[in-house]
Amino acid sequence: MSANNDTMGKTLLVTILLCVICSVVVSAAAVILKPKQVANKELDRKSNILAAAGISDPAKSVDELFQQITTKYVDLETGKFVDVASSYDETKAAKDPAQNIRLSRDEDQAGIKTIARVQPVYLVESANGAVEKVVLPVHGKGLWSTLYGFLALEGDLNTVVGLGFYSHAETPGLGGEVDNPAWKALWPGKEVYGEDKMDPKIQLIKGSVDASTADAEHKIDGLSGATLTGNGVTNLVQFWMGENGYAPFLNNLRAGEA
Repeated sequence: MSANNDTMGKTLLVTILLCVICSVVVSAAAVILKPKQVANKELDRKSNILAAAGISDPAKSVDELFQQITTKYVDLETGKFVDVASSYDETKAAKDPAQNIRLSRDEDQAGIKTIARVQPVYLVESANGAVEKVVLPVHGKGLWSTLYGFLALEGDLNTVVGLGFYSHAETPGLGGEVDNPAWKALWPGKEVYGEDKMDPKIQLIKGSVDASTADAEHKIDGLSGATLTGNGVTNLVQFWMGENGYAPFLNNLRAGEA
């Protein structure tokens, strides 16, 4: 009479072997797919930068269009361009005490606690090197999530070209309206600053903007039913365009001293 194959030991052996095989398959898939995931992430970044800058051409690929963009890095404390290693990652730098700036409660308008001291900026330049547009990464707290996006300015470094968010988890149909093309179309032509180029005046308001009201050039229609997300958008844009964000750099760029 043959021995019983349904022993506890054999069951455990089969289970362990299956776990090992599955782990190897998953690990191998992760390693094999990682280059593609990195490439897709980079393609998405480029696409969002181009969208904010209003650059599009169905006849050209994203990589071809992105050749119009020059990527540089800025030290927020000095407002000047700096060189970084090719492996530099501002997201990781924001978590590194040696590379970040910790914001005080009064400074932290965007609700993000720390920022990388060195940030990437994306320039569209003319043939003679004049800046035609600049695209700036921005992020900050909304209602349920941190919103990550890009704000593009004209060569006057004041007039908005476009704003777009590529990552957030706001409520669909409410805070999620930050993705609505009709709402994003309200941003181009708005002005970030008044005469004081360090203190941003741009903001979302409750309801719709009346073009005849004072400072209408600085105001954008609010998000109906999503006041807190709208406040978050105002706060993050004002923070990044202010003295703790890109304002020193933009002033240096205006003066030709970046």
